[in-house]
Amino acid sequence: MTPFEVLDADYDLPIHCDGILEIIDSYARDPIGGGKALPAAVRASLVSGLRDHPTARVLLAFADATPVGAAICFMGFSTFRAQPLLNIHDLAVLPAWRGKGVGRVLLAAAEARARREGCCKLTLEVQEENVRARGLYESF
Repeated sequence: MTPFEVLDADYDLPIHCDGILEIIDSYARDPIGGGKALPAAVRASLVSGLRDHPTARVLLAFADATPVGAAICFMGFSTFRAQPLLNIHDLAVLPAWRGKGVGRVLLAAAEARARREGCCKLTLEVQEENVRARGLYESF
């Protein structure tokens, strides 16, 4: 049994909105994410932009009541299958929680979400130099 719970982001809950910002900002500050904090304008509009985007699916991983990871996903469409697909655009885990299974739990939740929505596949892209993430994705 996993110690993590994954929930769909609820934009009416401040802990979810703050969690999204903290997790994505942490990823942006990481060298693999560019090494810089999110600009103030992005921080101010990220949550509302996700909320208003019709294909956004945001999954948050919690340890107890603390958001520790996020999968920012978007629905797409496979022209070869004529069916929807789910793309994981960002998979991010707070540094203190990396290597503890949060990423794997988020991937499983994204896969389950894709199945529930009738998707023919789950896609993602990863930077070639992101060896740690590539290892996770390949093992999953």
